[in-house]
Amino acid sequence: MSIPFPPMQRPLVAILRGIKPEETSDIVRTLIEAGMTAIEIPLNSPEPFRSIEIAAKRAPADVLIGAGTVLTAADVDRLHDAGGRLMVSPNVDVDVLARARDHAMVTLPGVFSPTEALLAARAGASGLKFFPASVLGASGITAIRAVLSPDMMIAAVGGVSDQNFAEYVKAGIRAFGLGSSLYKPGMTAAEIAVRAKLTIDAYDRAVQGAG
Repeated sequence: MSIPFPPMQRPLVAILRGIKPEETSDIVRTLIEAGMTAIEIPLNSPEPFRSIEIAAKRAPADVLIGAGTVLTAADVDRLHDAGGRLMVSPNVDVDVLARARDHAMVTLPGVFSPTEALLAARAGASGLKFFPASVLGASGITAIRAVLSPDMMIAAVGGVSDQNFAEYVKAGIRAFGLGSSLYKPGMTAAEIAVRAKLTIDAYDRAVQGAG
């Protein structure tokens, strides 16, 4: 039984790869105030579980905080202990997905092919992270969606930003993971606030334009 991806006004995941614990509180607050509703801290960041714990304490209950680049069941346990509720992985590992389900986490494994997408769906993933979306393109993701359940949540990650939301939204893709277009290590909270506003405004325009 999968844990469903919660309904969100804007299913946008801010990916904070490289963030440091001492920066986390201000940056997470800035993103939440801007309207972001999901935040991922990849495990190849400095002291990621400390940052996740700080973020989880800062965020209200309706904001998903979690980890990316999750590769092992032990990582999932540590994520749970830190208060994370979102598990994002670069691959499909059924043991990792099962452990995350045991902890009632929302899961978003990375897929690229129909084989991986169907395996992740069978393993109970909450949604599928198509990565790198810049290689597949909206048309490639759409082609693979044809063999998936119509209610499966699909997210495009990698090369997607405020510059090209419309291309994906027109194809019916509404969820996105946003990395370097939103955050790069060393950026200030004020710089991130500007990027977050641009991102959200562009997303809203794309969705409204698609009807």
